[in-house]
Amino acid sequence: MSSAPNDIEVFDRTLLRQRRQRVAQNFTNHDFLFKWGREQLIERLSEIKRDFPKAIQLGARGGKISEHFILGDSSNTFSPDFITDEEFLALKEGSLDLVISNLSLHNVNDLPGTLTQIRRALKPDGLFLASIFGGETLFELRDALARSEIELKGGLSPRIFPFADKQQIGALLQRAGFALPVVDSDILRVSYPHMFKLMHDLRGMGESNIIAARDKAFVGRTLFMRAAQLYSENHNEGDGRITASFEVIFMLGWAPHESQQKPLKPGSADVHLSEVLKND
Repeated sequence: MSSAPNDIEVFDRTLLRQRRQRVAQNFTNHDFLFKWGREQLIERLSEIKRDFPKAIQLGARGGKISEHFILGDSSNTFSPDFITDEEFLALKEGSLDLVISNLSLHNVNDLPGTLTQIRRALKPDGLFLASIFGGETLFELRDALARSEIELKGGLSPRIFPFADKQQIGALLQRAGFALPVVDSDILRVSYPHMFKLMHDLRGMGESNIIAARDKAFVGRTLFMRAAQLYSENHNEGDGRITASFEVIFMLGWAPHESQQKPLKPGSADVHLSEVLKND
């Protein structure tokens, strides 16, 4: 995630599309996070007792959340209903009842801009619901790679996505103009025999490094072998296996409408705080 303006490229979006195309054939062998996120979104949506006649899902990995949704993606790799770039949605203003997304917005260069586009595309009282990888994701892998690179090369190259945390996501929803924002998260801890199996899964998901400022020179085997050793030493489960953490943040916000609850205006409370403190 980045709040950088559009003229600053944090993620190489062309490389993103290429890598997703490359993994499409075997994606179902590595899609456990997307399946889990999809089920969580279905559950959250079921708790909202209303219909969404016109709904768009952004991001095709993991399949449709509902057969009634129109599926959009930045490439035709996973057979979406239409092609759209999450950074330039080109959706008609005030046309949608629901926009939903499953683990597809964490590598957008201008996430505040994308959220603003989504809010504008919603009808008044329309709903935005999404999952996104959060700041605790892969902290063990980040730690092992950083330790290895500092030890062997004396410096760092960006190798893991800069994920947002819950506070940042909540602030971005408010900044984009959403009403009644709600943000929560879950952390999934996955057991692997070693770091290279984890990296194999990440490549299979289409989640390998697409940071524009990454070191494009050939790294060599030594750095990753040392990182795997450090990972096993510092983040092991006591039985020779390692743990990888994935934080998934769920965000919900409504396009403003006059019928929605609003916070009280300053000075409108029936009892002043000074009176409460005096009584206590």
